Amino acid sequence: MSKIGFDIPEYKKIRVIVDTDAACEADDPFAIVQALLSPKLIVKGIVAEHFGQPHSMEDSLNEIKTIKEAMDSDVPAFAGQKGTLAEDDSVSEGVDFIIKEALSNDEKPLFVLCQGAITNVAKAIKTKPGIKDKMTVIWIGTHGEAPCEAPFREFNAGNDIEAANYVLHSGIDLWVVPSQVYTTVTIGIAEIKRRISCCGRIGAHLYENMVTYNDSELAGWTQGESWSLGDSPAIAIAMTPGCGHFKTVHAPMVAEDTSSAQDPTAPLIRLYTDVDSRYILEDLIAKLELFCSER
Repeated sequence: MSKIGFDIPEYKKIRVIVDTDAACEADDPFAIVQALLSPKLIVKGIVAEHFGQPHSMEDSLNEIKTIKEAMDSDVPAFAGQKGTLAEDDSVSEGVDFIIKEALSNDEKPLFVLCQGAITNVAKAIKTKPGIKDKMTVIWIGTHGEAPCEAPFREFNAGNDIEAANYVLHSGIDLWVVPSQVYTTVTIGIAEIKRRISCCGRIGAHLYENMVTYNDSELAGWTQGESWSLGDSPAIAIAMTPGCGHFKTVHAPMVAEDTSSAQDPTAPLIRLYTDVDSRYILEDLIAKLELFCSER
């Protein structure tokens, strides 16, 4: 039985790897929790992603461990690349794990759910190109279909533009949730306090982590009393691909300012044009409530 009191048929389950810059700001932890509580998702591991600052991968790994401890989770956590493709020549344990899982004999489909820079996936494909035919990548990133001027610097693509373009043009089965979609998954801090903070240690952590970041100088870009849980669509789409509309387009080329430039020779990717934000949020909250009641 799963951690929330119900299960689904085995044949409907998929393997997932969560790739996350968990300490970057406050939305990644919500997505990690939703993945860990979803019966359809067999979470094989969580890989820490950097976010363009010194020690950011290590900070992300520590946040992943904090979430695991609060949930008593035994899902393994792995260190990813410490910097961009250009900065880090090593092959991290997280990248090695992605490669090994892709090459395993497990017949269940493998999805890598990317909630940050896509460095770890890019490094894995560069290291072992054959794995691109053995997994699907869902990525929260880019400004979407080209041509599109950048309304702001898109954080995930911007933290490793070389990696972004490498994966976008690799030919891997890639599902992209762009900025104009992921920013719509909005929740009020009042709702988080009323409905999530009461859900045990992990609910308290999610709320306190959010409020602490929202009150800091780092959060000057936010609206004030609401938050976009922009990483959660990666989890929801893996569970329910039809929870939003999508189309097939040529992958954009990410420019230095993170604008999307046209490349008619680029591979085709799945690009989401919207997602059902209330499904995503209500699913998370219901699972947290069930998780708390089962303990």
